[in-house]
Amino acid sequence: MTETVRVRPLAAGDWDAVVALERDAYTGLGLSEGRAALQSRAAASPDTCFVADVGARTAGYLLALPYPPHRYPDLTRTEGPPGGQPASGPGNLHLHDIVVAPGLRRRGVARRLLHHLTATARARGDERISLVAVGGTEPFWSARGFVAEPGVVPAGAYGGGAVYMSRPVTAARQTGARPSLSPPARTLREVS
Repeated sequence: MTETVRVRPLAAGDWDAVVALERDAYTGLGLSEGRAALQSRAAASPDTCFVADVGARTAGYLLALPYPPHRYPDLTRTEGPPGGQPASGPGNLHLHDIVVAPGLRRRGVARRLLHHLTATARARGDERISLVAVGGTEPFWSARGFVAEPGVVPAGAYGGGAVYMSRPVTAARQTGARPSLSPPARTLREVS
């Protein structure tokens, strides 16, 4: 990629692009949440939600929020009151959603977003990052240090084959390899 990838906090002007990316990634899986749910998740933890830009283009986004271990957002509901958090203080940071624009996958955009999230989790004092892998992405996340915790996600909540996974925050520092983190078109629904 000749243009620089810049990761920055999610801003109010980003929502049209974020909603379009989310819709394109998850509608085929029956998991698209819509603007209100996405905005409620970002409002619950604005310091852990990011956008990646490549030049002037929104290349991808990541939504994460504190959640107790083995719990995850309900795709049919918005988060509590704006500014409210499902879990108080650091502990487990749940990677709800990460999407990269189809034309920019396999160029390090998702890797940059995940590294940024890991650094943020470390600075917050979080011990773990969790997610729900959907659409057959469990092997992708396993290769990045996430371990499946079977039986956590109720059948059908995130589609067939959804798997709750987590890893210690320190795992990112321990891995020497820098694998490509461009999720497949049917990304994890870190919408876990």
